[in-house]
Amino acid sequence: MRQPMALDVAKAAAEQHGVCVRPFTMEVEDRATYEIRYVAVPCGSTVESVCAPCAKKAKALRMAQCREGWHMAEEPDFTPDPPTKDQKELLTFRADLVKAYREAVEVGAAGDADELREEIHSVDEELRQLGVRGRFPSPDVPGRRPVKRSTRRRQDAPNLPRRRVEKRTVGREYAGGFRPSMFVTLTLDTYGRVRDDGTPVDPDSYDYRRAARDAVHFASLVDRWWQNLRRVVGWDVQYFATVEPQKRAAPHLHAAVRGSIPHETIRLVTAATYHQVWWPNHDERVYSGDHLPVWDARAEAFVDPDTRQPLTAWADAVEAVEEPAHVVTFGRQVHSKGILGGSGEAGRHIGYLTKYLTKSIGEVVEQTTDRQRRHADRVADELAVTPCSDRCPVWLLYGVQPRGVSSRTTPGHCKGRAHRRTTLGLPGRRVLVSRKWSGKTLADHRADRKRFVIEALKAVGIEKPEPDTSQLVWHKVRPGDPNVPPRAHQLMHAIAQRVTWKAEYDRALLAASGAPPDLSAVPQAA
Repeated sequence: MRQPMALDVAKAAAEQHGVCVRPFTMEVEDRATYEIRYVAVPCGSTVESVCAPCAKKAKALRMAQCREGWHMAEEPDFTPDPPTKDQKELLTFRADLVKAYREAVEVGAAGDADELREEIHSVDEELRQLGVRGRFPSPDVPGRRPVKRSTRRRQDAPNLPRRRVEKRTVGREYAGGFRPSMFVTLTLDTYGRVRDDGTPVDPDSYDYRRAARDAVHFASLVDRWWQNLRRVVGWDVQYFATVEPQKRAAPHLHAAVRGSIPHETIRLVTAATYHQVWWPNHDERVYSGDHLPVWDARAEAFVDPDTRQPLTAWADAVEAVEEPAHVVTFGRQVHSKGILGGSGEAGRHIGYLTKYLTKSIGEVVEQTTDRQRRHADRVADELAVTPCSDRCPVWLLYGVQPRGVSSRTTPGHCKGRAHRRTTLGLPGRRVLVSRKWSGKTLADHRADRKRFVIEALKAVGIEKPEPDTSQLVWHKVRPGDPNVPPRAHQLMHAIAQRVTWKAEYDRALLAASGAPPDLSAVPQAA
């Protein structure tokens, strides 16, 4: 019984050769030959405990992206291509569909409206395939505009100088041709004294409510910090940042910043940055336990279980707000350091930035003692009753009906990432990259790596022609499809294919180095 299972050995061999251990199968139909085959597609997980090969690939790609954009000396070119004839014609067709859809909605033709909406979605997909980016206008008539809040700065926040932001992203060059950049670390405020293991000295006085709300709105605070920084320095600052948890389970930010900024300016911007959450007050719960709102099919809303009165709608609750429900600020600990491009220190900081990218938030925070587990439990309990968005079902516990509720909504139960124990309140992405960081998307960086390998193989006579995929149609595999090959077969095929590719690439590297390969199993005499 201690002998390994065959599938476990296959997974271990797949990890050794860099093959995805949990691929999902797609059905590929060739319209030209009417051939149907099944292709194993990598899962693309970024967590090493889920799929180590895919996580390592994602980390290597992020490291290449960080390295390429950190110390750029020339401005990236973002001049958009002019719209093509096909794009303009298809967008004109979409406008006609939207007009017909709104007319069908007005006359109450629900069936025609549904068909037109599906056609609009298919046109949007075709526009994406033609290379159109950005958000398309909604086919529905715009509803009531949200309430605008005052942008006047708070009296308790320091004032910031404001400059016109120039259209440049490259930092200043100093004498001798040096163009240093920055490495910045930002943390949240304190919620009480903590020990070396991150647990509070006095759990009863530790502000768990504020910690949970700060974690949920941390991404908005970071966005406001970059906005303030650009206005103060007067140029379009670019960044590559990662969000990691501290031992106390509070998020902090590590950021590689292109260009050099005075340390005092960074501290001033950090002290003056805040984010106001203009949400309804959610300090005291109205419903809990078994006493929860119920869905009323006639009113199409949640109602009070006793009075049967509908709960306050989200738009009405927001309109009645007179002061922010929460204000997020950074803590006093701010670290900034100048980094020269091409130095060993730059490489070390790139590794530090991406150190924990293959681990989930819950895996980074250690919970090896009972005290740490109790602290994590209290953080998770507070996050369970903290709304994460305007569509969060947790709002029903506070007597407010969130946007998009339906009969399938469960009061107090939200599937958002902010409420999961594995994320500890961080609902957003772990990697935050500005749009003009490297002048490329992540798909462009992936294509660059592929192109490098293809050119290296071509130099030694190994041609890898790009297959024509215009006639291929990809479908999800239907549940219970008897023709789907077992996972072990897919792993074996992928391993054999990867070994062949690796041998070809090693041959290309040997040819590039100029050293003849020793193919003999017996040492040759001199």
